Amino acid sequence: MRTCSLCKKGTKIGQNRSHAQNRTPRTFMANIQKVTLTVGEDKISGNFCTKCLKRLKKEAEEQKTALNK
Repeated sequence: MRTCSLCKKGTKIGQNRSHAQNRTPRTFMANIQKVTLTVGEDKISGNFCTKCLKRLKKEAEEQKTALNK
């Protein structure tokens, strides 16, 4: 459920380690946001990780500046 629509990044499983080197299980959750973006004339909605959101916003800005030149 908590997966990115673009890169398929999701929950990972790892270990907590104490000073005594005891191991206990834990999960690393991806930072997933439910967003609707406007790219050009298209609206894209979905669950995106913040890394993909940053990349999509940067690409949208580059397209706007290319059209203005």
